[in-house]
Amino acid sequence: MLFYTILSVALKSLFANKLRTFLSMLGIIIGVGAVISMLALGAGARKQVLDSVTALGTDLLIVRPGQAGSRGISLGMVDNLTVEDAKRLILRVQGIYQVAPVVSGNVQMKYFNRNVRTNVTGTTITYFPIRNFEVEKGRPFTENEVNGRARVAVLGPVTVENLFGTEDPLEKTIKIKGINFKVVGVLKGKGDQGWFNPDDQAIVPYTTAMKQLLGVQYLREIDIQVAPGSDVNQVQAAAAVELRRSHRLKPDEPDDFNIRNQAEFLETASSFSRVFSILLGSIASISLLVGGIGIMNIMLVTVTERTREIGIRKAIGAKEKDILLQFLLEALMLSGVGGVIGVALGVAAALLVDQLTDFSTIIQLPSILMALAFAVAVGVFFGYYPAHRAARLDPIEALRYE
Repeated sequence: MLFYTILSVALKSLFANKLRTFLSMLGIIIGVGAVISMLALGAGARKQVLDSVTALGTDLLIVRPGQAGSRGISLGMVDNLTVEDAKRLILRVQGIYQVAPVVSGNVQMKYFNRNVRTNVTGTTITYFPIRNFEVEKGRPFTENEVNGRARVAVLGPVTVENLFGTEDPLEKTIKIKGINFKVVGVLKGKGDQGWFNPDDQAIVPYTTAMKQLLGVQYLREIDIQVAPGSDVNQVQAAAAVELRRSHRLKPDEPDDFNIRNQAEFLETASSFSRVFSILLGSIASISLLVGGIGIMNIMLVTVTERTREIGIRKAIGAKEKDILLQFLLEALMLSGVGGVIGVALGVAAALLVDQLTDFSTIIQLPSILMALAFAVAVGVFFGYYPAHRAARLDPIEALRYE
């Protein structure tokens, strides 16, 4: 039989039972749509996580105090990082572009009758470029204001909205722990990052925060920006050596500080998001297998129903390969058409999720091609056995079948 004749017969048999054909394709449609939408959701989540980590600053090292405790029991962080440590790092370690000493605390802020409780960060002017903060309105505070313990503050956009509503906050006076501060700038929004919202905070000079607001002598952390072209790992090792020297640690004593590498955060976040995407895609792929089993079931029923037809075709000269090709084509058309419809529905679902919810989705061409290829493979795999069974029918027995 010619190929186009076999194709025509296969199409006619499918259209003869439209409802059954549609129900057979439904598993593939749902499976392909689920795979594409889940992978789009995973890709969107991965981008959001990486953007959140990148928003904290690139080429960044964060020095924090070590944990106090014994026998594996943590008793909290040790107070041992000082402003002098930050000065020694910038002066003695090659490859460091700039540093920012940081203190922080949760405080009450007030503007007339509006009260909010939020985070206050005390630092230097270098904190803004190190952490990729942009001042959208007004200005950051100056070095002279840091040295003079000026009562000035740069607010995040969420803090501004909570305190001022739609009113312009610039040059207005707010109370932080009962102390008057002048608002000199408003940060550009970065978005809530889950564990910390950088848009809901006030940034003030660290000298003012340490002496007047928080009453602390030690730093919460030291942020380090590595100079362009310098090796982050080498700078991290050199910073650790300098801190051990300044803290007078003996060679056999462990570090009383931790240095975290932002590149490690990015790699960890990327790996986690990749595993998350694979997990979502794997779960969605199960429905494709279920759809393939459905196709196999329907094709077996079809072979049984058309036993006499197969016997007649074999009696008038059809070869086994012709019968095999006919039923295999039917299975492929079920999975192929179902796959195309599933792609359309999966893309539409991903776009709807992106538009109607806070979740971001990214539709990727490789995921579409992979889902289609998997659908076709399912059609071949689960369609071959019924097609092979039809091809091997004995024509005499088939003609006798009632």
